Amino acid sequence: MEFSNNLLVLILAIIVDAVAGDPRWLYSRIPHPIVVIGHQIELLDRFFNRTHYSSVTRKLLGVISILIIVSSAWLIGWLIAWSCNQVSFGVVLQALIVSIFLAQNSLYQHVASVAKACKADDLIDARSQISHIVGRDPNSLDQRAIGRAAIESLSENFSDGVVAPIFWYVVGGLPALIAYKALNTSDSMIGYLTDKYADFGWCAARFDDAANFIPARLSAFIITIAAFIIPSATGNRAFTTAIRDAKKHRSKNAGWPEAAMAGALGIKIAGPRNYDGILVEDAWMGDGIANVDASHIFMALRIYCVACILNVFWLILFYSLNF
Repeated sequence: MEFSNNLLVLILAIIVDAVAGDPRWLYSRIPHPIVVIGHQIELLDRFFNRTHYSSVTRKLLGVISILIIVSSAWLIGWLIAWSCNQVSFGVVLQALIVSIFLAQNSLYQHVASVAKACKADDLIDARSQISHIVGRDPNSLDQRAIGRAAIESLSENFSDGVVAPIFWYVVGGLPALIAYKALNTSDSMIGYLTDKYADFGWCAARFDDAANFIPARLSAFIITIAAFIIPSATGNRAFTTAIRDAKKHRSKNAGWPEAAMAGALGIKIAGPRNYDGILVEDAWMGDGIANVDASHIFMALRIYCVACILNVFWLILFYSLNF
């Protein structure tokens, strides 16, 4: 497809996802493509990640697994894109497919559910809602920690679930987008520094870091611009906090959108937290208050909505400069 068609595909996909999200009626009948990718990852994990293999062997098999996962995803993306080019309504069809791999609507709904539970002072419901979007033990979280976790998840997943898929579509079309989603899903499933995955998931984690390097920093920039637009947020502080604190984060990428959001809101997020009963001493992002409440989550959602709209403007600017 030509650049003009690619831009139209992305704008239509952003609108479709913003309005429709992931229709429950559809995915209650058929598996979501990410679920299918997850089954492939689980199969390779069971087949290759054997405890009696040496560390070197497991690392090598992890590399092979990622090559299989990413290359098969790229091939499927190429076949779908080729098929779309053969029909007169190919732009619309491809836009619908791209929208499946964006998480604007679903991410907003998940975080908004947490905000509503916190506003109602329903700690049980807040813990239940936050469990859908974070990996830490929800029963160890009080309402302030739940608020911080919700904002962290919103910020990080704005990068992973919204900006990065759009970025990779710009770079390489549908094949690159689906390959990225396969890689990102692999990292979320096996990219951990545990005894089971430290070797087998090494490649997934390293490749995902590389794939998200530019999108994470672009996400922080977009959040900063959104903070300048919203009167009650602080764009200057979003920028300076991202520059100062992002490098302190244990993730090479997640610290950028998280620090930018923390600065925009005048709060601090991340910091020490429990995973499976183990205290992880993460650095704080931001130097504001830690007593996060529902109002901060709702403000973060407003920044997020503006940031999603800004994605359309940077796409128009990019494609205009490349004609």
